[in-house]
Amino acid sequence: MKTRVAGSKTKTPPASMLYRQRFRVSYSYPVHFTSGLFNRGNTVLDTVFRAFPETPRRVLVYVDDGLASAWPTLIPDIQAWFRARPEAMELVRDPEIVPGGERTKNGWNVVQAIMSTIGAAHLCRHSYVMALGGGSVLDMVGFAASLVHRGIRMIRVPSTVLAQCDAGVGVKTGMDEHGMKNFAGTFAPPAAVLVDFEFLKTLSAKYRVGGVSEAIKVAMIKDAVFFKDLCRSARRIAAGDNRLLADAVRRSAILHLEHIRTGGDPFEFGAARPLDFGHWAAHHLEILSHYRLGHGQAVSIGLALDTCYAHREGLVSRAERDALLRLLESLGLPTWDPVLELADGTGYPVVLKGIEVFREHLGGQLSITLPDGIGRKREVHTVDMAVMRECMDWLKRRVAVIERDPT
Repeated sequence: MKTRVAGSKTKTPPASMLYRQRFRVSYSYPVHFTSGLFNRGNTVLDTVFRAFPETPRRVLVYVDDGLASAWPTLIPDIQAWFRARPEAMELVRDPEIVPGGERTKNGWNVVQAIMSTIGAAHLCRHSYVMALGGGSVLDMVGFAASLVHRGIRMIRVPSTVLAQCDAGVGVKTGMDEHGMKNFAGTFAPPAAVLVDFEFLKTLSAKYRVGGVSEAIKVAMIKDAVFFKDLCRSARRIAAGDNRLLADAVRRSAILHLEHIRTGGDPFEFGAARPLDFGHWAAHHLEILSHYRLGHGQAVSIGLALDTCYAHREGLVSRAERDALLRLLESLGLPTWDPVLELADGTGYPVVLKGIEVFREHLGGQLSITLPDGIGRKREVHTVDMAVMRECMDWLKRRVAVIERDPT
């Protein structure tokens, strides 16, 4: 026999229940454009550290081996900067040189080594990791820092044109794995980005002009005035005009930052990736060429291919298409490469399989950004492979004509 307590009611738990969790997280980080970051009298880095009053202020510094080789005084300059400010920040060990270049992003070895170093130094979540170098080093170090303690503050010092005008100022990290570009990675906004134009002075011509392809990319779909300015300055940039190069880098970086801030999808939950215009082909071309093609050169070919396709689809005029191709060629960037001719056993171009890889990376729905005129964009969700193959063939014939008669 059950005993009922006076005044009590038996409640039956619901068969199902929903509690919708919702919150927002605000991100803010400074992007400084400067020259001579570690020079006496440059206060940019002091400003960055003063913005974080927590103690202890401890930092590990990683330097791209290519950057260290080009700037033999860089390591001593970094050490001297921290020695002069013992109250501001503790450099927990001498700056560590790490391998740069895309090949070093392939696999976990370097990332795990960086994580081990961070652990051995006993950095906490209020500590800092600073990376100086190209995009691959920023990706590797940033990926490792984002995993330790679920995220240690990251200060990026991009040293190449590509990194300064695009990858180094954004919110992503990435590592190549499973035969795919950036298969593993995180969304991890930096604590600060410090763009030092001095580092551009020692870049080889290949990497100076290669990085400008990312500026052309964002200008083509977002800023017609910037595109025209690039057309006017291309030959002088290719000839080594550092002032014009720095201006292009700064304008490109701000356009990328504005897209992240105002595009409504900073962590890429949706399918559209406007800043990946030209990249479905570029990423695959890098891999197929075993990284003979640098990222900038591969992006250049991807821009040429997608712009030709946009012309065939009626989105850009012949004059607009040709303006893009002339701009790339004025900088000495490629618009075609023999790797485009690689085919599988059925004769199907292997590079076109990059569209399916890109669709998977996007999250299931294909969404490719194409220029809609100059300074505007349009998302398309299907690609006519026959037309894309015709564009590849047309670019090959065009390049052959130019090579026979450069005038």
